[in-house]
Amino acid sequence: MSEKLWTKDFMLITLVNFLMYIIHYSLIVTITLFTIEEYQANEGMGGLAAGIFIIGMLVGRLYSGKYIDQWQPKYILLIGLVASVLTISLYFTIQSLAILLIVRFLHGIAFGISSTSTGAIASKIVPEHRKGEGIGYYALSTTVASAIGPFVGILINQQLGFEMNFTFCLATILVAFLIGFTIKKIKVVPISKQEAQQSVSGVNKYLQKEALPISFVAIFVGVAYASVLSFLTAYAQTINLVYFASFFFIVYAVSTLVSRPFTGKIFDRFGENKVMYPSFLCFMIGLALLATATNGFLLLLSAIFIGLGYGTLIPSSQAIAVKSSPIEKIGLATSTFYMFADLGAGFAPFLLGMLIPLLGYRNLYWSMALLVIAVSILYYFLHGKNAHQERKANHESMTK
Repeated sequence: MSEKLWTKDFMLITLVNFLMYIIHYSLIVTITLFTIEEYQANEGMGGLAAGIFIIGMLVGRLYSGKYIDQWQPKYILLIGLVASVLTISLYFTIQSLAILLIVRFLHGIAFGISSTSTGAIASKIVPEHRKGEGIGYYALSTTVASAIGPFVGILINQQLGFEMNFTFCLATILVAFLIGFTIKKIKVVPISKQEAQQSVSGVNKYLQKEALPISFVAIFVGVAYASVLSFLTAYAQTINLVYFASFFFIVYAVSTLVSRPFTGKIFDRFGENKVMYPSFLCFMIGLALLATATNGFLLLLSAIFIGLGYGTLIPSSQAIAVKSSPIEKIGLATSTFYMFADLGAGFAPFLLGMLIPLLGYRNLYWSMALLVIAVSILYYFLHGKNAHQERKANHESMTK
């Protein structure tokens, strides 16, 4: 039962994912300003330059999941990394807003392919009985990158300019490619003759049905978190807490980092419900604290609870998507989950931005807290109830 989790390849694939997300976050926080300053565009076009990357990412995830299960996952990863090197190189050649949008879209596709590959490879490497723990540790690479990436991107932008930020991203992706090249090939589980003879068509070619219930939950979890990621700075300005807001995502990352060893082990030992329901509660408390924040202490306390909540919900949900699917469809399950999670986080800023003039920031975060309560109920009906009954049945069969 004590299969090794921290293998060399697991650590390397986690590092590759970390480097890719550093690039993603360092650009996502600066590309809007780059668009406005370089091409005298308005905020709407700046937002489009940031958002079109998400659309490209969804396209990359949509088509890569199916082939990761059929081909060697390492090769899919390398294709994505090479495409990332090429598209990041194109940032140096941009001469117009139209070209920028095309490059952002292509970069999104490349990122979608590579990040889906790293997620699938990590899921395949992790021992079956340690899925919750392993995927949780792997997901920390994204969490830490979400704290470091924006800081690095903004710092380079302010001190050295946009072009040096592109240079940093190019150097980082080259390092990621070199590391990815050293990862061993993953054993590909052959598809049964019966399945090979069956013609998989329509939506089943791109989505794994067993992963859909928890992926649907992830959409709304992503919407709630997008309200924090997209509007925290603007909200902090209205309540005069900009200084404390600059530490928000650092506190969020530390909270997730500290809790991850415990939550992953609880997931594997006691089942997903013992992790998911407390995480929904923490996320709701964090959003409620954010809605009522009047000082720096409450703002950073909300970061702790949001880290415990959202920072646990997403990797745990990914582990559920993988565990619920056949072993030969892990890649498709991973891409299905990522697509739905990205869908919520990607389109929410536009939708929530339309609500802010009507609700105001405080009521927005109260609304998101209520949304999380609703999502926890949705989780119960889509997965939690069945997971409880299945675990109860397994326990009874073991005690007989």
